[in-house]
Amino acid sequence: MTTAKKALLALALMASCGTPKTVSETVTDPEIEAANALAERVVPSYSDNIKFEHLPDTLEAYELESVGDLVVIRGSSALSMAVGLNRYLSDYCHSDVSWYASEAVTVPSKMPSVPAKVRSESVLPERFFLNYCTFGYTMPWWKWEDWERFIDWMALHGVTMPLAITGEEALWQEIWRRRGMTDDDIRSYFTGPAHLPWHRMCNIDGVDGPLPQGWIDSQAELQKKILERERSLGMKPVLPAFGGHVPAQLKALYPDADISDIKGWGGFSAQYLPHFLAPTDPLFAEIQKEYLNAQTALFGTDHLYSIDLFNEIEAPSWDPETLAAYAQSTYGSMAAADHEARWVQSGWMFHYDRKHWTPENVKAYLTAIPEGKVILLDYYIEHTPVWTLTESFYDQPYILCYLGNFGGNTRISGPFVTLSERISDALDNGGDNLIGIGSTLEGFGVNPWIYEYVLDCAWDGPDDDKWLSNLADKRLGYKSAEAESLWKDFAYGCYVHGSISECPLVCGRPCLEGWWHWTVIHKLRFENSLLLDLTERLLALPSDSDSYRFDAVNLTCQFLSNRFAELRDCFTAAYKSGDFDEAERLATGMKDLLADIDLLAAAEPEFRLDRWISAAEAFGRTEDEKRYYATNARHIVSTWGFTRNLKDYGSRLWSGLISSYYAPRWEMWLDEILDCMASGRTFSEEETDRRIDMFETRWVEGLEPIPTIPAPEDWKALALKLIAKWK
Repeated sequence: MTTAKKALLALALMASCGTPKTVSETVTDPEIEAANALAERVVPSYSDNIKFEHLPDTLEAYELESVGDLVVIRGSSALSMAVGLNRYLSDYCHSDVSWYASEAVTVPSKMPSVPAKVRSESVLPERFFLNYCTFGYTMPWWKWEDWERFIDWMALHGVTMPLAITGEEALWQEIWRRRGMTDDDIRSYFTGPAHLPWHRMCNIDGVDGPLPQGWIDSQAELQKKILERERSLGMKPVLPAFGGHVPAQLKALYPDADISDIKGWGGFSAQYLPHFLAPTDPLFAEIQKEYLNAQTALFGTDHLYSIDLFNEIEAPSWDPETLAAYAQSTYGSMAAADHEARWVQSGWMFHYDRKHWTPENVKAYLTAIPEGKVILLDYYIEHTPVWTLTESFYDQPYILCYLGNFGGNTRISGPFVTLSERISDALDNGGDNLIGIGSTLEGFGVNPWIYEYVLDCAWDGPDDDKWLSNLADKRLGYKSAEAESLWKDFAYGCYVHGSISECPLVCGRPCLEGWWHWTVIHKLRFENSLLLDLTERLLALPSDSDSYRFDAVNLTCQFLSNRFAELRDCFTAAYKSGDFDEAERLATGMKDLLADIDLLAAAEPEFRLDRWISAAEAFGRTEDEKRYYATNARHIVSTWGFTRNLKDYGSRLWSGLISSYYAPRWEMWLDEILDCMASGRTFSEEETDRRIDMFETRWVEGLEPIPTIPAPEDWKALALKLIAKWK
């Protein structure tokens, strides 16, 4: 690490933590109080024997040491103490703290000691987490208990900059009221809860609207609790700011304003497309100041504001001078309301739309903002590290981000070795304006450990093999050489690639070859025989931890879904050769396999559709509202919107979703092909697609039954039985 970067780390720590504190300070210190409360929530049986103390370091660091019957965790801040606690739980207790509130934290009955003092220092001052999309694909139905566990998880992994966009609709409702709009118009402008991220990003308006008032009010109250807890642990939440997205009615109210129509997104018709107020228009700065003042009054501020001006949409002009003026005016509007404002800007658009975001345009846009007043998120480094294409973002501060998950798709993926190499390369060659690391995952999916790895890279830079060994032990709940070996084989053998919208073929629309649409790409990047071997080895290990069950069910379901793809290919070959008996046998097998996957997935709470639907319905105060929220919940994980473009983008290998949605589609398709083979008719893919379209609409509207699949009494016995049946 360079001398300049060390100095930057010291300045960042002093700015976030104030003057370093001494060990002698009392426990009334708010940072130590926050660390104590964290330990009480996460490991209450150990909390009386854990002592937190301050380190007087100017660099961010933590230490672990056993002193008598106590485990002493020293840190330069509440967050570094939290990271130290996580290190103790992981490396010495072999205990995993999941980001899911449904997974219990188990620890040894006897509290382990730390044999020798441990010290670790941060190599990067900032750790960013979340993506606008996560609030739709994972979090729309979260209550406080879900947020509480997740915030604790972020603290344990040292997140300094969590994206915090919950509840902003309450502020916008008041802003648009003042501008002359009615509540009915405003609530109809908003989308349903699960689609709000794309409304907030200026992609769509009104999908599954109007948004209930109860939702708007409750989310504002929830945001207050989220922010209070995040700040108590030393985080600096990134709040939203105005990015030019305005209701259609504003065009009539302000006919002279520079408001343009968004040309298109996701295949939606004009009635669902937003409107954009140019940052250079004086009205933009007025609205910005009004919004930021209202937000600060209600939620406070840490002076970090998220705006993505052109997320997957066309700018009104692509000449560099205009783009520079937009950037300059946007930052200027924030600074006028908050002179300490820093703009947090996604770098996704620089990857997504390389045609328009040429090096000339990117440079003009970024250099128009005062140096250091914008923080760029290098959004998708496993695919395209944008810092390598932009001279390290032309000296503006930036944060490396691993995306890793599109749409909350449940499939094993993530290029572990590539990710490790790219993080190391950036640390060595990315420049002194590299200030952080983080993740921009779209959904939580089924790969939690790789996001923990990314955040842990901010501390000394982990030894990959050692890190994987500790991971294996904490997922299992005890030290095991066999678990350590198989997890390395798993990480290096199966986590070899990550791409957009990959999912098990089970979750895609039926088709004879390949995949039906870009939203459901199915490519197996490793041999299924390798996954079978790893799964059998994992199932041979004893454990009663929730993390172990999650991993074992996940791997088994992935193996079975890969077998389904193999059966589909065999079925297609039988159909093309005209072998009816073989096609019928394979079709029966495919239907049987779908039922088996559905049954096993029910063993894991996070792989259940009924859990998702029930959480949505719980927001309803009336039966009509319950139906509304349930429809919105079904919508996002199935057809997504009213267009073909995004169907199945949010697919998940969930129990209940397989039996009620994916299996009926496959059965409809298989039965039609078999009927055509038996009768001599020509199979029409278009006609079958039309029938499936009608079924999907009925399913979203709640007109198709969704069975509740009971969790198997002995999930491991079932997993072993299904592996023996299908390998």
